[in-house]
Amino acid sequence: MSDQDKKQDQQNDDQQNDQNNQDGSNSLVDKIKQLGQTNVPQAPESNIHVMPIIGQIEGHLQLPQKNKTTKYEHIIPQIIAIEQNPKIEGVILLLNTVGGDVEAGLAISEMISSISKPTVSIVLGGGHSIGVPIAVSANHSFITETATMTIHPIRLTGLVIGVPQTFEYLDKMQDRVINFVTKNSNISEDDFKELMFAKGNLTRDIGTNVVGKTAVDSGLIDDVGGVHEAIVKLNELIESNKGEQVIQ
Repeated sequence: MSDQDKKQDQQNDDQQNDQNNQDGSNSLVDKIKQLGQTNVPQAPESNIHVMPIIGQIEGHLQLPQKNKTTKYEHIIPQIIAIEQNPKIEGVILLLNTVGGDVEAGLAISEMISSISKPTVSIVLGGGHSIGVPIAVSANHSFITETATMTIHPIRLTGLVIGVPQTFEYLDKMQDRVINFVTKNSNISEDDFKELMFAKGNLTRDIGTNVVGKTAVDSGLIDDVGGVHEAIVKLNELIESNKGEQVIQ
């Protein structure tokens, strides 16, 4: 090989190294911009699927771009995929939601409660309004000590309901929520209605805001706890589920 060829090969190698360094730098800058950190921890393969329910639950109407939303058309296919995937043995729901579309929230709740794999929910920050049925749809529910849950009647956007048919529709929708929550938790129908229709606990509104242990004492949530407690419980449910399948 001539000196000129060697020189050309060296230049090509230097260019390739410069390109690799530039790609690495760009990747690092992207990580810093998006995540605020230089190294992204890589999670090992797990048999547990984590499903976040964050912000406002979006149903048939698209919310403004500035709203943090959980879209039901994204969640429902996930639930189907979880049920069909043999590698996934359990699901953790992370809730920090203000509520949202009632029918979308109930659809998500019904699907979660109907899957065959063990599920555990954690209310972090807040699990308000239609987030309540989603929280209790899991096989076992947790709430952190500082998390809150707002329980109130089904309502529109604050407008006066002037049509009897509209009131009847909302009343039936409310019954669906009450029946689902009482069926999937330890709270009685009378106690849940008492929380729902309490007066004076919310500013210019009716309903109740329960915090941490109060939600557990009422029978709405099973235990006070966070991520560690939820994972321990879910692993117990997974082992129990495996035992039942062997017996069958």
